[in-house]
Amino acid sequence: MPRIAAATLADHQANQRRAVLDAAREILAEVGGGALSLSRVAARVGLARSSLYQYFDSRQDLLDALVEDLFPRWSQLVTEAMDGEPSPALRVLAYADANLRLVADGEHAVAGALAAASPGADFAERSRVMHEQLAAPLTEALRALGVPDPSATAELVNAVVHRASRMIESGTSLEDASARVEEVLRPFLVARENGS
Repeated sequence: MPRIAAATLADHQANQRRAVLDAAREILAEVGGGALSLSRVAARVGLARSSLYQYFDSRQDLLDALVEDLFPRWSQLVTEAMDGEPSPALRVLAYADANLRLVADGEHAVAGALAAASPGADFAERSRVMHEQLAAPLTEALRALGVPDPSATAELVNAVVHRASRMIESGTSLEDASARVEEVLRPFLVARENGS
């Protein structure tokens, strides 16, 4: 019988499930969705492939669990970064910075690999919902700045963040990409904050 590495069986199972999800994320970030197999994940975690079925019924079940794990986590990290700032302008900058940090940490690569490995309407809908959730606090910060069309301006901010994300993925350092984004956004945000 395998050793339980936690205070309770339920804790052990939760820890193992988390380890499997983390291993699958690492594989997606390293080599993409096509290379994600239950055998590869099991080997990374140190489990027999048959043991993985205690946690996930199939590769698709694992992919679905990764989507359920990734999107709320991304949204939570961005929202927490924004909530820590005292002014709407700084919240917009925190939004951009948090997203770029997640890209630099490989989260965007994981999301892209998930999209490639799990194409279809379900993934597209989850992605749409996540983007709406992310846009809501950004739009609210822009509304607080008195921007005439906060939704349209949020799309433009996201376009800047997306381009900077591509720069990071192409080898630009997080610091340089973040500095370029701040150069573009800060003058606009300061002007709005000052009522211009």
